[in-house]
Amino acid sequence: MISFGVLPDFALSIFNCLYICFWSCSTWNWKGYSIRYQYCGNSGPALVLVHGFGANSDHWRKNIPVLAQSHRVFSIDLIGYGYSDKPNPRELGVENFYSFETWGSQLNDFCKDVIGDKAFFICNSIGGLVGLQAAILEPQLCRGILLLNISLRMLHITKQPWFGRPLIKAFQNLLRNTELGKFFFKSVATPKAVKNILCQCYYDTSQVTDELVQAILLPGLEPGAVDVFLEFICYSAGPLPEELLPQVKCPVLVAWGDKDPWEPIELGKAYGNFDTVEDFVVLPNVGHCPQDEAPHLVNPLVESFVARHANV
Repeated sequence: MISFGVLPDFALSIFNCLYICFWSCSTWNWKGYSIRYQYCGNSGPALVLVHGFGANSDHWRKNIPVLAQSHRVFSIDLIGYGYSDKPNPRELGVENFYSFETWGSQLNDFCKDVIGDKAFFICNSIGGLVGLQAAILEPQLCRGILLLNISLRMLHITKQPWFGRPLIKAFQNLLRNTELGKFFFKSVATPKAVKNILCQCYYDTSQVTDELVQAILLPGLEPGAVDVFLEFICYSAGPLPEELLPQVKCPVLVAWGDKDPWEPIELGKAYGNFDTVEDFVVLPNVGHCPQDEAPHLVNPLVESFVARHANV
């Protein structure tokens, strides 16, 4: 199996050219909303790649063509992110529209409507909670979940001291209901700010390229992105990973970049103790987004995990 870690640049370019004919981008109508997804490969088990907060399906661009050699690979933009529609939550009349329940339902419907089959969920950061929630809602659709640096949800209301909760709530209301929130969003929605944020969470900062910055930034400049951003950073409720993991029936593998400054591996290791988790894999010298920073480690991990459970 060829991986990005062993291909010289010229061979990688040829390899990508060969696969570009099969690597397509499309849209899916979900409940009246346009959802972007990318897909590649025409045989083997189905994989759905689920991005994290502020990211999109392009964050898997180093994984899609490699995994598609022996899998049907789908990478989806969760509603509110990437080039999927971004409905204004204030106009929907639904509390916490941008929630793991919404995204979990989206993921399951995608398996039924687009893939037409059950799938393995390969997830990064908050995408891990999406995958877990989807597997709990409709367990027959999920064959297994690989969690890459799943979000610990350190800002969850239950993880805050009781005396600080009113202050946190007040600050969230200030962001959502005043111009301060839009000002804050504008301050981070710039190439320089995005690059600085990525350099915080990538241990190997040479992987923070202009291409990556643009892939993350440009969808965030689309209409509605600011409302989604503010809605989610003010979302302190919903499930925690430790609440979801015991409810999952399918195999789960947890992998963690050990240099993640946002989700410390010392806390993440506790997830390896759940009965549903078959192993906890340490990814050395890698930050919060292993699939992009170290695809040479992640792609073989995905392949071996899927191979173990593809015939179950």
